[in-house]
Amino acid sequence: MPHPRTHLQPGTAAPPVGDPGWQAWSHAWTRHIPVLTGRDDLTVTVAPGAGGGAPACFYPDECRVEVDATHIGTPDVANPRRAGHKRLVPTAYGLLVHEAAHAAHSRWRTPPGTPPVVAAVAELLEESRIEYRQRTRRRSDRRWLRHTVTTLISADDAPVDDPWHAGHLAGLLLARVDARILTAKDIRGVRAAVTTVLGRKRLLQLRDVWRQAHTIDDTDADSMVDLAWRWCRLLDIDPHRQPHPPATDSGVFAGLLAQALTDYLAHTAGLTPTQYRDQQINARFSAPATWTRRDPTDAERAAARTLAARLRHARTHQPEPDTRPSPIPPGRLRTRHAITAKAQIAAGSIPTATPWQRRTQQPPPKPTLHLGVIVDASYSMHPYAAPMSSAGWILAHAARTTDAVTATIAFGSNVALLVPPRQRPTRVLELRADGGSSAFTDAVKLADQLLQLRQPGRLRMLAVVSDGDLPDIDPAQRLITTLHRAGCAVLWLRPADLDGHTFTDTTTLLVADPVQAIGHIADAAITALERA
Repeated sequence: MPHPRTHLQPGTAAPPVGDPGWQAWSHAWTRHIPVLTGRDDLTVTVAPGAGGGAPACFYPDECRVEVDATHIGTPDVANPRRAGHKRLVPTAYGLLVHEAAHAAHSRWRTPPGTPPVVAAVAELLEESRIEYRQRTRRRSDRRWLRHTVTTLISADDAPVDDPWHAGHLAGLLLARVDARILTAKDIRGVRAAVTTVLGRKRLLQLRDVWRQAHTIDDTDADSMVDLAWRWCRLLDIDPHRQPHPPATDSGVFAGLLAQALTDYLAHTAGLTPTQYRDQQINARFSAPATWTRRDPTDAERAAARTLAARLRHARTHQPEPDTRPSPIPPGRLRTRHAITAKAQIAAGSIPTATPWQRRTQQPPPKPTLHLGVIVDASYSMHPYAAPMSSAGWILAHAARTTDAVTATIAFGSNVALLVPPRQRPTRVLELRADGGSSAFTDAVKLADQLLQLRQPGRLRMLAVVSDGDLPDIDPAQRLITTLHRAGCAVLWLRPADLDGHTFTDTTTLLVADPVQAIGHIADAAITALERA
């Protein structure tokens, strides 16, 4: 029997034990799903634990949709018989819409003898294809699909550092932009990370695959499988040599997204990320570091609050003379606004016009700080892994409340995006440095893509924590010089006890204690804001 969450293959599964408290939801959504699908042979089960371990699923052979009641809360949160209830449970309703899209449009079955890797890719392409078809048929459903995707994407994004998972995220997220479910802004950080791993040319080739998939008929299994074979060739994956794909739950997109963006489904497989990669990914794919997750300490929370306060103070340093409108004197009368105020009073409405302009002391306008932090994850930098993991969390939390944008990136043999811009991770992603150091230039290019470090007219800074012992000194120096000439300050923090290379066009500080690196980065950010 196939995996119970698979949409595209036959299979049966015992329905979850019904919860009497949720029967009203099951009955109401069973009556409603013909509106979403155009089918009258479907039933919906809403219950805690429904969905076979995923947020929701569709059993095609049993014509049954299941939705885990966890995403609703309690049965009395809304009346499911009323049309307005969906606004109170938008995530769960989006799951119902997604499964309805499968019920309406996933009418093909994987041909016998298809390698599992190819079948997995075909199902991946099916996710955006059925949502594209659902949106074309019912445009109003796009609202709920987009809400569920953006809600279930973990803010604590995981590194993306091998072609299989980069392609997987592209097929899940970037393909939904072309399906007109997500917007380009929704997945800007993911797009930059995926482009760094796959390269622009190969990503465009993959895009051509999923755009062709959007045009495939609902019953055309052969065309979907042909596109899946093409996808594997573009990623240099031999389905015969790699008999089993990574355990990606492509049947239910919400579970896939959350897991793929956090720990590559290692938790689902009961493995650590390292064991998972060793078992599932071709041996030629290497990662820069391994990582674990933990809750932030009280000291880290306090440090984030302190840094946020310092950044706010730096933005409001040395008030300057200015003017601001006021509804009452003193000040200079603004005739047009005074006439508007009188008209509002004559009409019997509360006046909103501000006819007076008075002098005041206001903080000068400050540009938004764009700060990239690049951490060397090579073996020699092991003592700095924990402090810089902490720094990434602290900076991200401080930035969210102070109109700053930060990103933390690790580099080793490959690049890993640890904390994307405008994210506020709930947990600390703690590195264990044990890789090489060949991907420095790729890390800088990713930081530039995410933060536009070469774009004039903004306050930009790049902080690098590394001993400078890189195999590509000349290309790295050229890239640093380019940033310097573009007006982006480069702060290089080098361990005092390690030999390494000192780059020009940087402010290089020798750091005796790894914990001091956090303070140096914060001080540099404060100084940059105060001088802006």
